[in-house]
Amino acid sequence: MTYPIFNSVVNRIESDLNKRDFTINTFRTWNEDRINATGLEIEFDLKPKSDFLKALSINFDWDRFRETVLAKQLQGMEEHPFLQEDKMVSTSISPAIDIEITWLFDEKTPNPTLAAQNGHHRLEDASQWMEQISKEVNELLADDDIITRWHIEVEGSESGKYLSAVNLISYFQYTLEDMNSLNDVHDFVSRSLQELLVKANRVLRIADQTLESQAA
Repeated sequence: MTYPIFNSVVNRIESDLNKRDFTINTFRTWNEDRINATGLEIEFDLKPKSDFLKALSINFDWDRFRETVLAKQLQGMEEHPFLQEDKMVSTSISPAIDIEITWLFDEKTPNPTLAAQNGHHRLEDASQWMEQISKEVNELLADDDIITRWHIEVEGSESGKYLSAVNLISYFQYTLEDMNSLNDVHDFVSRSLQELLVKANRVLRIADQTLESQAA
């Protein structure tokens, strides 16, 4: 199954990122015909920019129903393959794109003050800086009306519990209801991506400053 509108958005995002100074670990699209879904996964390397975070992941989720609604809405999309089907999908959903941003923390902290003997964050100590980061990130993103949560994985030993994965995840949604042309969509996505990258960088600074103060 192909998604002409979404694929063109992916191409625009790739073009925009190629003009910027990023180290990209992953840039890939995926399709799951069984659930009529597609998406884009991007992972940026943060190791050169941060002492405590190793990567930033941005995932764009899309599906057949939103593609069809948007194709009906945009000028010049009369030949879109989803609009040529005898049994065209009929839905009242909004053509909104879901975006998940994940900050992947280094579970083996480079700062010995924050790490246990095995080099990992100790669970009881990590809860303090995680709480402080959550407070500041929620204030930063208060106007976005989004969900932000922690995902952690814990391993244990006789000497205590340690974090084997530490991820902070925020969920954004952008509506494309007011778009009239594919150029409108491209311009909107470019602006939104820029805004997300700025916010992601601010969260990175919050995390670094919090962890540095915890280690002091």
